[in-house]
Amino acid sequence: MAPQIVSTVVSGKGKKDEPVARAYVTFLAGDGDYVKGVVGLAKGLRKVGSAYPLVVAMLPDVPESHRRLLAAQGCVLREIEPVYPPENQTQFAMAYYVINYSKLRIWEVPFQSIGYTRRFDQNRGLILFYFIFLLKFLEYEKIMYLDADIQVYDNVDHLFDLPNGGFYAVMDCFCEKTWSHTPQYRIGYCQQCPDRVAWPAAELSQPPSLYFNAGMFVHEPSLATAESLIATVKITDPTPFAEQDFLNMFFKDVYKPIPLVYNLVMAMLWRHPENVELEKVKVVHYCAAVRGSKPWRYTGKEANMDREDIKMLVSKWWEVYNDESLDYKVPAIAAAPEEATEAEEVKQPLMSAALSKAGQVKVIKAPSAA
Repeated sequence: MAPQIVSTVVSGKGKKDEPVARAYVTFLAGDGDYVKGVVGLAKGLRKVGSAYPLVVAMLPDVPESHRRLLAAQGCVLREIEPVYPPENQTQFAMAYYVINYSKLRIWEVPFQSIGYTRRFDQNRGLILFYFIFLLKFLEYEKIMYLDADIQVYDNVDHLFDLPNGGFYAVMDCFCEKTWSHTPQYRIGYCQQCPDRVAWPAAELSQPPSLYFNAGMFVHEPSLATAESLIATVKITDPTPFAEQDFLNMFFKDVYKPIPLVYNLVMAMLWRHPENVELEKVKVVHYCAAVRGSKPWRYTGKEANMDREDIKMLVSKWWEVYNDESLDYKVPAIAAAPEEATEAEEVKQPLMSAALSKAGQVKVIKAPSAA
């Protein structure tokens, strides 16, 4: 029997003119090319008119050049300390998965951003503005986590209005070879089509709990949850899917599935096409068992990457990434208050309000360049 999917049609949404402590959060490590994914995600959220900021939880090894790039795209930068699981001989499904345990830090409450600079001509003079946003100890009531290889193609702000207390995410698929270590894969069972191959309860007892893909989820961060997560991971042996397995174990009793349109993993296109209505998909997760599934690494030569639907989705990602009109603009209140139009003020709905509430914006006039 198919699992019950939570309705994402919610009522009682917050008023758009009132600042609400909510944020999108993504994760970044090292000096590799995933920074392109974060830039693309920031621009994608702007394109769909999201009202909330994108916070980048980054490890200390992210270089300064990448930090400046992300700050220039309007991201809130927050450095986190790595989280390491107990050492054992576990072979992860993908070698780099071990670093993903550091994502557990996003449940911690204090967020501190990095200062950045902007300059522009005003009244024929060159003005240098320094924006120093100190957001330390700003509590976000709810977060939506998105992996850096995700793109948002429709506004999903309404998911923040889902009832508190649940862990909301999309169910994963067990059909790819990366799942070959599991009984699900060996018998051909998948929760995406539970009636196709029945779970052999007589041999293996009850079917496994519903299992979500941790590339996208909605939850409420808290210091208590963060402390419990970190304490538990220190005594929990690693498993092939690293932090995803761990989060499924930790939130098993409060997990609530949401529709596939909020996290379309690429394998669904060839494993369960009957479940996919591509024109309705809001969030695409460019994740597969091949390196070229990332748009910035795409060659079309790897398994399943030559499909027309994959080509279309990769092209769609690049359209957002290359669109210079989606680059971050300095909030009108800071850039040129006397000239800001009503339309420009609307473009920065809750972002500016949240920043103003969290800390004072200091504007310093630079000496004349003449």
